[in-house]
Formats: sequence, C-alpha cells, structure tokens
Amino acid sequence: MHIASTATAFPPYYYTQREVVDALLAFWGGDPKIAAVLERLHFRTSVDGRYFSRRLEEYAALDTWGKTNKVWIETAVDLGERALDCALKQARLERRQIDALFFVSVTGVASPSVDARLVNRMGLSPQIQRNPIFGLGCVAGAAGLARAADYVRAYPDRVAALLSVELCSLTWQRDDVSVANLISSGLFGDGAAAVLVAGEKVPRHGPKIVATHRVFYPETEDVMGWDISEKGFRIVLSPDVPKVVAENLGRDVDGFLAAQGLSRKDIGTWIMHTGGPKVLEATEEALGLPREALEVSWEALRRVGNLSSASVLVVLDEVMKHRRPAPGTRSILAAMGPGFCAEMLLLEW
Repeated sequence: MHIASTATAFPPYYYTQREVVDALLAFWGGDPKIAAVLERLHFRTSVDGRYFSRRLEEYAALDTWGKTNKVWIETAVDLGERALDCALKQARLERRQIDALFFVSVTGVASPSVDARLVNRMGLSPQIQRNPIFGLGCVAGAAGLARAADYVRAYPDRVAALLSVELCSLTWQRDDVSVANLISSGLFGDGAAAVLVAGEKVPRHGPKIVATHRVFYPETEDVMGWDISEKGFRIVLSPDVPKVVAENLGRDVDGFLAAQGLSRKDIGTWIMHTGGPKVLEATEEALGLPREALEVSWEALRRVGNLSSASVLVVLDEVMKHRRPAPGTRSILAAMGPGFCAEMLLLEW
C-alpha cells in the first residue's frame, strides 16, 4: 500500500500574528493584565500568521455555537472538496474511484456528516464506505492515515481517501480569558488536508506504508481536549502536554521500530505533528534529534499555525512535494493527541 498523493486547502483569509493580536486586543484589551498576557503568549508561539474561515471583523457576529457551527459546515465542505479534487488530480484518479472516505475533525459537528455532504456535492460513488471520525484531535491525521492503510490492506485493489478539516478559529470562546484559551487563540489556525492511499494492486507511485502503531496512555484524559458547554468547545490544554510527550514518545517510537528490526538511526526523515514550540522541543528531546531534523514541522507551524489533525498531513504534503527523500529512505510519521495517545506510521520511499 502506498500514499498516492497529498493536498492541502486553506480559506482565503490570512492574517499575521500582529493583526490577530490587535483584533483580540480590541476585544479583550480593556484589562491591561489580559492585554499583557495576550501579547506575551501570542509572540511565543513561533507562529507568523494563520488562515481564518472568515474576516477577523466578522467573528464578533458569530456569538452562538449554532452560528459558528453553521460556518464550520459550509467552510468544511468547500475546503474538503478542494483538497480531495487536488489530491485526485495529482494521482490522476476520478472522483468515483474513491472506495472509502475517512473524514477526521474535532472543531465542528454535522449530521449528515461532512463526508456524506461531499458524496452528494462531488458525485462520489454511492457504494463508498464512509468513516467519519470525531474526537481524536491532533492525533487524528496520523490515526486516519493508519485506518486508511488498514482498509487498503484488506482490499488491495481499492483506493481510500483521508480528509482532515480543522477550523480552529471557530472554537474560540470570547468570555474565556484562561491561559489555555489565550494560548490556543494564538496557536491554532484553519485548513484542510487530503491523502489518497492506494492498495498494492493499484499501480501508483509513492511512499509505502510499511507498518502502523498506536499507544494509549491511561488516566491522561485531562491533558488535552474539549469541555462542551452551551457556548460550544472550551479548550482543555494542560501545561503537562510537553512533559507527556518527552516522557513517552521516545520509548514508544523505539518499541515500534524494534518490532520492525529497526532503530532510530535507520530513520532518515521525521514527519511530526507541529503541536507548538514546547511540543516540538519535547519531541526533539524525546527522540534525541537536532532542531534541523524537524525543520519542516517548525516551518509549517510558522506559516499556518497548529491545524490540529491536519498539521501532520501538511508536513507530509511539504515532504511529498518539495523535500522528497531518496529512494529507500525510511520515515516516521507521528502525532499525539487527546486520550492522551500516540499514533505512528513507518514509511519507506
């Protein structure tokens, strides 16, 4: 099974971190303490700018969860269609050649789900296997890719599509001035990514998915996630996230590689979820990597912020299109997220 193609799609509105801070200061700036914390936290995120689903001045009117979720559905369908079509074009496949569609997101809800709406809008096969997945958060890009690989392993003559759409700006809580919410308002952005995975009997070129692995860490459910209220999604973001990464990722990657008869020295490329600066630093510490080993992840964070589940797929897209390793190179693609848990894949180019 191979990754046949990757694609990304973003809303049309892009703002620098300075523009975002100024907009939030206009809303929260009445309290000088909040203003000072906001300035400090936002400019420590290593984010230069991000994409937004709407113009900044339009967010004030999105004052209920119903209004924001409606925008989420509209934007998710638009970006999802663009990302899938771009991936299909690159792989020289038609829309009806998608046999299974895995849709991951944690920033909005819909029933019928976004994948169903795309079947209607794009004229996808009525026999398509739909797999909407909610709640995995940042880990879902890697987890969804692993589930797509499971599908084509069972059906080697078929093609699976993974679509991630995360519109994090639509989850901001305007009455929440906690440090967690102030950090998230400076870190997370909007965007989508699509990946096509082809079974062994489908003649396509791309990195081979050699193996997958997942680990769940018991009693860590309070580290990251959402508190759901009448106003929507309220961020849960513990300062212990980097600690959990630093204490667990290295051991689990080593165990995964050892099961394949490999070690870290056999890995030429690391395709890692962008997280935030502290998460990337914890990843480097856990894996004993120099900063340049995660250069693509740092650059993605700088350009578009943390896109939750789409982040690791944006990094994969950059590697596929602009930094493709030499044939025979092995890569680890990995992400961590709510649960708390980790998902990783071994790729060979």
